Amino acid sequence: MKLQLTRPLVFFDLETTGLDIANDRIIQLSYIKVYPDNHEERGDYLINPERHIPTEVAELTHITDDMVCDKPTFVELKDRICDIFLGCDIAGFNSNHFDVPLLSEEFVRAGIDFDFSQCNLIDVLAIYHKNERRNLAAAYKFYCGREMDEDFQAHRADQDTEATYRVLMGQLDKYSPENEPKPERQLKNDVQSLADFSKTNNNIDFAGRIVWKEETGADGQLIRTEVFNFGKYKGMSVRDVLLRDPGYYSWILGGDFTQNTKKVLKQLWLKYAKR
Repeated sequence: MKLQLTRPLVFFDLETTGLDIANDRIIQLSYIKVYPDNHEERGDYLINPERHIPTEVAELTHITDDMVCDKPTFVELKDRICDIFLGCDIAGFNSNHFDVPLLSEEFVRAGIDFDFSQCNLIDVLAIYHKNERRNLAAAYKFYCGREMDEDFQAHRADQDTEATYRVLMGQLDKYSPENEPKPERQLKNDVQSLADFSKTNNNIDFAGRIVWKEETGADGQLIRTEVFNFGKYKGMSVRDVLLRDPGYYSWILGGDFTQNTKKVLKQLWLKYAKR
């Protein structure tokens, strides 16, 4: 089966100094870029995080300080990395919850205003969890018929990216209308449908600090409202809070929140606060 694409689809995976989206840094970025004619481009970058790689991360990834000390930093690679993703849709394994938000933070720190809202985001893990609920190694065994450690070294971005690509191809085959009788489990071979199937929340920012609240109006139409999802204003309309307590906006911008959360809030401020 071939992917049916109208623009390139980038499969990617990150290895990082830790799991803190706001503060940790990328040490390896690997990608497979699949074009509409289905030819593929692969790339793999070791990146100097400009900080010590914790021992437990080095043991897990086999990437050490010595391996990255003479490699370019993310800032030095920013234009090249932006070029990889620009004008493309994006796929990964748990990417909507970790890899994409962390990459977004790196772009913001590097001065790149990359608009991920223009990308269809396919999270292979979300598809897998909805239909099978396991991890990448189990997914590889289930969809590809082989043990992952027979084909790859785990916890290396280039290896995990390749496995993720193969898993999605297996998912498209297994859950095609021809092979899957239950309509709710069927996958369409187009990026928009795969991205919609990957969605697991109503987050507006990647961290889920601001979310969509959906209600049905008196006329039966769906009403979507941006609401805060934390703190003293949890569940309240962002518009109402910004108009009532503009100091809350300043507090978030000066606080320990992700750059993506701050960027989304700034956009909502421009949308509502000056009206």
